[in-house]
Amino acid sequence: MLVFSKNEQLKSYLKSIPKSSTTGFVPTMGSLHEGHISLVKKAITENDIVVTSIFVNPTQFDKKSDLENYPKSLDADLEKLKEAGCNVVFKPCVEEIYNNDVTAAFFDFEGLDLPMEGKHRKGHFNGVGTIVKKLFEIITPNKAYFGKKDFQQLLIVKKMVEMLEIPIEIIACPIIRTHDGLAMSSRNELLLEDERNAAPFIYKTLKETQEQFKTTSITDIKKWFLQEFKQEPKLKLEYFEIADATTLQPIMEKTPGMQARAFVAANIGKVRLIDNIELTY
Repeated sequence: MLVFSKNEQLKSYLKSIPKSSTTGFVPTMGSLHEGHISLVKKAITENDIVVTSIFVNPTQFDKKSDLENYPKSLDADLEKLKEAGCNVVFKPCVEEIYNNDVTAAFFDFEGLDLPMEGKHRKGHFNGVGTIVKKLFEIITPNKAYFGKKDFQQLLIVKKMVEMLEIPIEIIACPIIRTHDGLAMSSRNELLLEDERNAAPFIYKTLKETQEQFKTTSITDIKKWFLQEFKQEPKLKLEYFEIADATTLQPIMEKTPGMQARAFVAANIGKVRLIDNIELTY
């Protein structure tokens, strides 16, 4: 496994591989877990070369404390990637990516960035778009792999690729969960024991939402969800939304065959967790 920290060194290596080879790319912020590794393994099955980036991107954090506290475990990350069969790791510093201008570009995501995460994390998706675009330009992969846990981010990256006509296929990958249903996240490492024990309540409630969606009105589901969350005092609900899975606009009425998802963000102690689930009617 090759490890690069400089843009030009990585570009030079990628130019040296046969033009017929396909490159898969998995962007991460490190502190890797089985969710990340599942993306790497899928990329390995579909490409000749797999590049994984490890970069904690400052422009997508709306709170400085969240950036400073983001977990880091570079040595363990490299070991996990090597074991998984990753070919190349790119671990640049902030200066290598941004030079002396650590600012986000502005993107028009046609409204995909406005609800949910966009509403509660101002500027977040401009930061995401900025770093993903920069990494795409450096690595020029054929395919890039993103998990559905960050579903809104997934749609935004797809929209950016479409609008800028970037010749990369975006592959959506399933949410990987722990044995008790908690969506795997690097931030889970920051949970205290009692908080970790309470956190699976998020998925439990989403699963019940999934069942209720088949028979209950959206208005009644939302009322029930808010009441349900009050029963777990450690979790402070930030938002719960039932939205169209392609536009992310809130859905008020159900129609047969509609593509919908339930989205939730909640704070537990000092940790913010998000999750979502597919809904069928």
